[in-house]
Parts: sequence; structure tokens; C-alpha cells
Amino acid sequence: MTTPDSSLPPDAGLSAEGHSGRRFEALVQPIEDYAIFLLDPRGHVVSWNRGAARIKGFEAHEIIGQHFSRFYTDEANARRWPEHELEQAALHGRFNDEGWRVRKDGSMFWANVVITALREHDGSLAGFAKITRDLTAERRQVEALRLSEERFRLLVESVSDYAIFMLDAQGRVVSWNSGATNLKGYRPAEIIGQHFSVFYPADDIAADAPGRELRRAAELGRCVNEGWRVRKDGSMFWANVTLTAVHDAHGRLTGFAKVTRDMTESRRTDELEHSSEQMKQFLAMLAHELRNPLAPVRNAVATMRLMTAQSPEIERARDLIDRQIVHLTRLVDDLLDVGRITSGKIELREAPIDLREVVKDALEAAQPFTAARGQRVEALLPAAPLPMTGDHTRLVQVLQNLLHNASKFSPPQSRISVEVQTAGRGVQIQVRDEGRGLRPESFETIFGLFSQDRSMPGPVENGLGIGLMLCRSLVELHGGTISATSAGIDAGSTFTIRLPLERTSATHADLPAEGLISTVGQPVLMHDESLPLRVLVVDDNRDSADSLAMLLELKGHDVRVAYSAIQARELAERFTPDAALIDIAMPEIDGYAALRDLRTLEALGHTLFAAMTGFGQAADIELTRAAGFEMHLVKPVDVTLFDEVLARAAARRAARVGWVTLPR
Repeated sequence: MTTPDSSLPPDAGLSAEGHSGRRFEALVQPIEDYAIFLLDPRGHVVSWNRGAARIKGFEAHEIIGQHFSRFYTDEANARRWPEHELEQAALHGRFNDEGWRVRKDGSMFWANVVITALREHDGSLAGFAKITRDLTAERRQVEALRLSEERFRLLVESVSDYAIFMLDAQGRVVSWNSGATNLKGYRPAEIIGQHFSVFYPADDIAADAPGRELRRAAELGRCVNEGWRVRKDGSMFWANVTLTAVHDAHGRLTGFAKVTRDMTESRRTDELEHSSEQMKQFLAMLAHELRNPLAPVRNAVATMRLMTAQSPEIERARDLIDRQIVHLTRLVDDLLDVGRITSGKIELREAPIDLREVVKDALEAAQPFTAARGQRVEALLPAAPLPMTGDHTRLVQVLQNLLHNASKFSPPQSRISVEVQTAGRGVQIQVRDEGRGLRPESFETIFGLFSQDRSMPGPVENGLGIGLMLCRSLVELHGGTISATSAGIDAGSTFTIRLPLERTSATHADLPAEGLISTVGQPVLMHDESLPLRVLVVDDNRDSADSLAMLLELKGHDVRVAYSAIQARELAERFTPDAALIDIAMPEIDGYAALRDLRTLEALGHTLFAAMTGFGQAADIELTRAAGFEMHLVKPVDVTLFDEVLARAAARRAARVGWVTLPR
């Protein structure tokens, strides 16, 4: 770097030394926001204002006469940048620059510099005017903004699960992240500049859906929707899209930010859940509808049992029908339970029980099925009681299902064993058979819904494949577990249930067991069979109503049948029944409305009203109870339950005429 000649006077080379120079100095001297000073033609400082002293740190006497390269970094001086600035200013009259400059104390600042060439009247170079502004704070803000934008860009770019991109005000793509490439299939060079409508199906484009979305986002600030979108390869995906309007500092619309997410899998899951819910509702309705035709068949079988002098062939046919009705009723009940369990609506009616009684009742319930195959069932029970809190009916259902399962997949004349023993603070129940066995890989899968192991050799029985699923669900609701093991083909199977003893009772312990009769009030007295009762049967299903009437008439009772609520009213006005059995699901006027109408008849003040329905959940029982029914019968109704209805009606009649007084 050339050292200035210190022997030269400060104003050497300048001709503006007079009045105009003093006016210039008076004008710029007070300015503090800008460093304004003059240089001679070789770059020496010849004037210095307050702003220069504040920004650069030098007082006038310290810097005047010094070369202005003193304000530049070593790097800039090494490449002779100060000389280059003067050359360019002399050549073009003016030179603008920004860069780092050095203060007296060695600190750095970011400077905006304007150098203007000054010339004499004859055009010769007289020197330079230099204006410097400190833009360090502004540069920091710009740099911070740039870094923020860069971090945001890197963040957006790194997002691979969402398509995030920008549109201009007309809807053309101006940015594109990796998620957009992954989702839509376009590389940035292929899509930037194209209108975003390329992502929409042809029908949406024809309906101007893209344009509507832009207008809505511009009007409301944001637009969110879902719909089908098109990838580069033409495949479709279900998209969740958020379109946000972007405005500048003056509120002018500059474009849109668009975020797109692939929701195809979520939509498919929702559709499957919806279909599953529809299937549950269908199964529940199917099971309910199947109960109606089962009712008259069961009534007819009960009627046949009351008839005498039947041939052995008819008796065998009757018993066969009875067994199949029981089996079909169990399948219907299982269908209902599947819907309740999968929707979390099943309820346990828990109470203190002795588990030994559960086992005995299950053995008795399964006996007709095992006896028909000549199979021997052996039970090993402890002598001491096994107290626990549970739903007696549901636990019987579990064991009965296991016994039926063991019987179905075992040969005739085989042995089935049930062993019950305590295990720590719980109890273990094992059901063993000598049947076809299980494959190891099916030990767990057989407890799935509609699951059946059909690959093993041996007897094959038809079924829905829901019994074991119900067993596991009901056992787990009791806080227990169930598992299956087998030694292999033709080696039989063992099902093991583990239950805790002395469980705390549930909140539904006072509810009646489903499928049985529900009574409200005091215990009833069995009636004298020789005294006929007046019974009104109300059911729009003629077969069901007529078969029940036939059964009750064979038992010696006086029965009237109404096929509608209107007909029931007409009959009741001239026939005062001791008991009225009313179907709930009748068209036009249902059983609830029929009951309300019959209750208005003063003569029916002592009539016992029982509801007949295909629904038997606790909520259904509460509905009939709240409506005023005193009993709730679930179709198809066992004949012994009709006897209990009549027994209560007979006891009420006897109490009314003074034969016996029932406590209230």
C-alpha cells in the first residue's frame, strides 16, 4: 500500500478553498448519522465531520492527512480494494459499495459507502466526496432473517410426510419440498411454474375446484378440505389440504402456502370401522329377527310334549327338533354377544357365587349334547366351596361352550374331563377331551372372531367360529385368562381357565340374568294347576301367538289372541285377563303403547303384564320395567318361564280374592 506524502498540505490538489468550501463544511459538520468527508485525488482525508468521528472513532486531528485505506480490512487492502474504489469513482463519477470497515479501536462495522468524484471547471480531478453509513444493526436483522428463512427452508425441506409448497397469487407452484416429491411424484424442476390444478382430478378441474379454493383462502385467509388428488403417475390418493393466504407488509396478496397430507390409509381405516359397525348392527338385528321364528317352533315342541299317545317316531322327531332349537338359540345368543362384546356393551350381572355350582350347572346344560354322542363326562371338584364374585350365567355359558366344543371335536363314546382346583389366590378349571387335537400355531388363533382350525384331520362340525372368542372375552371380563394346549394330532386338547377368587362385586349385581324372567316385587307363589287363568296374548306374529295360545290352552287356561294393539284393546274390554303377554316390536303401535292403552282400563288394574322381546340386555330390561311391565321374557321363551309368569298371576289372583295375602 502506498503511504501518503505527509509533507503535502491537507488541502493539496483541491481548488475549493474559498467561500464555497466553508459553506460545505458548515453544512456537513453537524451531521452525526453519516460519516461525510473529502479525499484528495490520491485518497488522503482532507475534511472530517461529527458523523465520521462518531462512526469511525477518529477525531479530525487524528485522521486528516491520513490515507482512507486505514478504514479497510487487511484482506481488502491486500487486494488493493481502496485504490479500485477510487479508480471506479474517477472513471464513472460514482461508486457504491458495502462491506466491512475498521474503526480506530479495531472493531468492525458494516458500511454502506458512496464515493463521488469531484472535478475542476476544466474537468480535471479535484478529489472525492465520501459518505459512509453504519448498517451493522440492519445487516444483523437481515442476516437473522436470512438465517431464519434458511432454517425454515431446511425444516420444510426435511419434512417428508407432508407436501409443503408455495403458490404465487395465480396458483402457480413457486417452491417444492421433499415431502411434496415423495407424495406427488414430481421433482422440483418438473413442477415449479405449473398451476397447482395439475394435482386435481378432471371432474374437479371442470368444476373449478382449484379456483374456488384459491378464492376462499384469499377471502377467509385459510381453506381446509379433503378430497382425491392425482400423483404424477396418475394414481389417486385421499388428501387433507390446508391452503393459507400470504400477504405482504401492505396487506397485498402475494401467494399461498399449501400443506397436503396423504390420508388414504386413515380413510380406509375409517371405512373399515364404519363397515365393522354396520356389520355389528346387522348381526344384532339378524339375531333379533331370528328369535321371532324360533318362538313359535319352541312353543309347538312344548305343545307336542303335552300331547299323549304319540308314536316313538314322533317323539324322536320332536326331541330332534327340540335339540336343534336349543342349538340354534345358542347360535343366535352368540351372535348377539359378539356384537355386544366387540362394541364394549356387554354387562356382567355379578353376585357372590360358588364356582362349584357353576360347573355343575354347565355339566347339566351340556348333558343332552354329550349324551347324544354317548360321551362320558367326568368332573373332579374340591369338597370345599369356591367363593367368588361373578356372573353365574356367563360363567356357565363359558364352560358349556367348552364342553360343546370338546364334544363336537371328539369321537363318540370318548371321555371328557373337567377338573377344578385352587391355584394360589385363584382357581383353575381344565376341560380335557380325547378329540382331534390342535396344531401349535392355532393355540392362540382359535380364540379369534370367526376362527376355526379346519386343517386338522378328524370330525368336522359346522359352526360360526365365535364360541371360543366369547369364552375368552367373558373370562377376561371376570379378570381371568383362558388358554389352549394339545399334544398334537388325535391327542386331544386341554382348555385351561384361571379365575381370581373373592372378587369385588360389580355395579350390576342386582340385574337379572339375560334370557331368564325378570320380576319386580315380592317372591311369587306357585298356582294350583287345576285353576285356569285368563290369559291375553298380543303378538303380530300369528304363528308365535297361535302356538303360545295352543300351549297355554293345553295347560288348561282360557286364552285370547290379539294380533295388534287395537285388537288387544277390543278384547280386553270384554275379557279381563289375569296375565297379558305382549310383544314389544309390533308395527304401527308397539308393545309400550299397547301397555299404556290397556292400563287405562280400570278392570285391568290387577292384570300382570309381561313383555316378550328378542332383546335381553340390561338396558332393554330397564326400558320395559320403566314402561310398566312387571316381567321381561326373551324370545324364544322356555316353557318353564311361562309357568313362572302364570304362577305369579295366580298368586296375585288368590291374594285378591282372599286365599292368601302377599306382603308388599
